[in-house]
Amino acid sequence: MAKYSRGARKDVKSAMRRRKKGTLKSGKGGKGGTVKSRKQAIAIGLSEARKKGKRVPRRKSARKRS
Repeated sequence: MAKYSRGARKDVKSAMRRRKKGTLKSGKGGKGGTVKSRKQAIAIGLSEARKKGKRVPRRKSARKRS
């Protein structure tokens, strides 16, 4: 089974395109600056897909220390 759904892949693709165009913004409501990083664009695309309820693996928690 695929790790990411087709719809989720499309969301990432559109985020990458918006980054290239210079219209992808970071932060809540797009109030942050323009996204330059490729990794950040992918993360935003996956986050958007999650909000829409598409099949995307869970986020890894920031802290894994015991």
